[in-house]
Amino acid sequence: MERRKIILVTDGDEHARDVVEFVAREIGGRCISYSWGNPTPINGEEIVSLILKTPHDPVLVMFDDCGQRELGLGEKAMQYVATHPQIEVLGAIAVASSTHSLEWAHVDVSVDRYGNLTEFGVDKEGLPDLERGRINGDTVYILDELDIPVVIGIGDIGKMAGFDTLKKGAPITKQAVEIILERSGYHESRR
Repeated sequence: MERRKIILVTDGDEHARDVVEFVAREIGGRCISYSWGNPTPINGEEIVSLILKTPHDPVLVMFDDCGQRELGLGEKAMQYVATHPQIEVLGAIAVASSTHSLEWAHVDVSVDRYGNLTEFGVDKEGLPDLERGRINGDTVYILDELDIPVVIGIGDIGKMAGFDTLKKGAPITKQAVEIILERSGYHESRR
């Protein structure tokens, strides 16, 4: 059986939902809208069930811990989904937050609020941070423990001081998704 191809998104507030739904439509993919919430309102089994019912890939799925330290509800759901035998994770969008729990994860590259790629992490506003290859966020703790081919860091989805709004076409979030699709070989595998 062919595994479903998904992208993990470590944000689930209302702005994130609107942007992720929009970007999914823009790329011809799907979004699991029921996964939005702060924290994630449904468990991993329910999310997998919804993914398997979608008509086609790629599927964007939101996860949110609402600032809970270490393994929160969103990360438990993410862990279940990412390790499910019928799921193939193409990549993850690691969203920065002003979390006080000091959770961080490695990123392969970040997209700043101007659309520039940077080896540094970015902060919530989408500005390059001081550390190379890592991002601080509240639902990123588990990412390093999962087998994810590419992790892209970005600022707060749909915000970033107005640079990623729906009015502007959510260009930063869309760019992050497109990088994952390109680097994962998704488009090549469809030919």
